[in-house]
Amino acid sequence: MVAGGLTFSSTALQAIEPAGISKKIMTVAHITDVHIRPDYDAPNRFKNCLKQIVKTHKPDIFLNGGDSIYDASYNSVVRERVHELWNIWDDCWKSLGKKYDIYSCIGNHDPWWKAPVKEDEMYGKPYVGKRLSMPNRYFRAQKGNWHFIILDGNNKGIMLDDEQVLWLEKELEQIPTNHYVALMSHYPVLSATVQLQGGGHSDFRKLKDLFYKHQDKVRLFLSGHNHLLDETVYNKVTYCSTGAVSGYWWEDGDKESAGHSWFKQTPPGYTILKLHPDGLVEHSYHAHGF
Repeated sequence: MVAGGLTFSSTALQAIEPAGISKKIMTVAHITDVHIRPDYDAPNRFKNCLKQIVKTHKPDIFLNGGDSIYDASYNSVVRERVHELWNIWDDCWKSLGKKYDIYSCIGNHDPWWKAPVKEDEMYGKPYVGKRLSMPNRYFRAQKGNWHFIILDGNNKGIMLDDEQVLWLEKELEQIPTNHYVALMSHYPVLSATVQLQGGGHSDFRKLKDLFYKHQDKVRLFLSGHNHLLDETVYNKVTYCSTGAVSGYWWEDGDKESAGHSWFKQTPPGYTILKLHPDGLVEHSYHAHGF
């Protein structure tokens, strides 16, 4: 892990390397809870964070864990504000000057629920999916022999809906032997941060049982939401609940903050993953300091 120059890292259990699989290690940047906003110099700070990620780590892809904007979910938010926030988000990514594959999930603060009618194109989750170029509110993407399963926990009770559970079960069944899975939801499944801050999947028992059934494939579960950093390893699955890019929502912090824009004892930052073709997962958390 990192605070300034401080890095926290961990390595998950290693599988046996299958024959005929590329030996290339994939570098993945996981960001979450960016909460982009026009104030607190957040756009420039996020641009600098992205530049740091690209220059230092040279990622192959990005995973975006949701709560991309601050904030469409409040009752007082109007249409113009939602447009402004998403336009800032787009501008930040354009500043890299190169397009990257970005697989995103939806956070609880991303959808605009106060549109005049539900038929409004900007209402709810579909519009978020459109702005984040998501093929669906949940989906699977593949790079080499790694599969990224993006989930939508924004349902009553913070859980997967029945339709999504059936889909997930079928997807895991279809993934071949010697292929591996990293899942991502905005919310933690197993995490100490749920005890400290609150907010996690209420269907965690069902999910951990499903992952155990496919323990030869499932290696990693990524989440954000609580803005705190934590790692839980259970039944050979590593659950990473990572800190927020925005830290204390880009603000100075409160009396519990250990540094500028820290949330409690977690600095603003991002996670770098090294995904090996044999199923090995390495991960490290880096403070961006901007």
